[in-house]
Amino acid sequence: MLALAQLANSLGDGAYLVCSALYFTRIVGLSATQIGFGLTLGWAVGSVAGIPLGHLADRRGPKGTAVLLAVATAVAVGSFLVVRSFVPFVVAACLYASCQSGLSAARQALLAALVDKAERTAVRAYLQSTVNAGLAIGAGVGGLALQVDTRAAYLVVFALDVLGFLAAAAVLRGLPPVPPVPVTTTGGPVFAVLRDRPYALVTCLNAVMLLYMPLLSLVVPLWIVQRTEAPRWMVAALLVLNTVGVVLFQVRVARRVTGLDSAARLVRRAGFAMLASCAVFALSAGGSAWTAVLALLVAAVLQVLGEMMLASGAWEIGFDLAPADKQGQYQGFFGTGVPVARMAGPLLLTALVIGWGTAGWLVLGGVFLVAGLAMGPAVRRAARRRSAVGV
Repeated sequence: MLALAQLANSLGDGAYLVCSALYFTRIVGLSATQIGFGLTLGWAVGSVAGIPLGHLADRRGPKGTAVLLAVATAVAVGSFLVVRSFVPFVVAACLYASCQSGLSAARQALLAALVDKAERTAVRAYLQSTVNAGLAIGAGVGGLALQVDTRAAYLVVFALDVLGFLAAAAVLRGLPPVPPVPVTTTGGPVFAVLRDRPYALVTCLNAVMLLYMPLLSLVVPLWIVQRTEAPRWMVAALLVLNTVGVVLFQVRVARRVTGLDSAARLVRRAGFAMLASCAVFALSAGGSAWTAVLALLVAAVLQVLGEMMLASGAWEIGFDLAPADKQGQYQGFFGTGVPVARMAGPLLLTALVIGWGTAGWLVLGGVFLVAGLAMGPAVRRAARRRSAVGV
């Protein structure tokens, strides 16, 4: 049922992600700068909102909170249909990003409550495979809307996304009830995660590695067009390769995780894989079309391998280092890496890679490697703190 709920809203999200930029420019009439500012501010607000909304899931119950936030996200998507100017667009973007971040935190808390500790990473991998499959199918639907390129076609896509989140809310309602965490009277801070420095370090390292997210959607397409002789259809080919790779192999990669030590090792290997990927992406420039295609394919394979290893290790780390009675707020905090990558990644990576070329790719790969190597000591420090305070 968790997978079905994820599939329901990822189908609509896939179509939305493909069509949203053109809808806001061609139909609403916003400039690219206005869209970029609105989405950046929205994800900045969303990264902060995930923590209190995750805390709400702890205190009011993750199931009811997830249902409420799924409905709220549907309302946020629906609000885009009536946006006609910049300020309402910014408000809608903030609402959408906040609801998405809170929904993600509530879902992780719900998973932690319903699934045995030893199986959480495997289940999370299965859910991720489902999400990618839904996004791929939804992107196909969005592609049809782009081909039609009419106001009605875009509105249908947004309506489908609204229905997807409402369907997800309906499915989540059918899950077993999960009682809220009892409120303690120890006098500790409400948002304890903000005082947990070892967990904050782990979260920051994960956020750094999540900078891979804008690569295939933004940086690599620009690189292919501006710096290589590869045909433009390679942009779509690499996205398909990534999606299919996650759908087919994410669960298999996640089986390597059996605890915090194996999770940290997998993140370290992800750093090496991402470094190798960046180096091969750099090699795709300056040669013939065929050598560029070969280099891009090899780099994309290394990238998706690193992505799957990072995801599997990070899921285990994020869950296992969080106190059982504060999974919501801890997952909300750990999940801030995603909006931060969406917010800062495009600007940082385009300036680094497109501006610096080969040197930029190597610097980016080095950043991934350093973050991957640092994760092991950071996890061990966080685990010692958890043992010391008895959580």
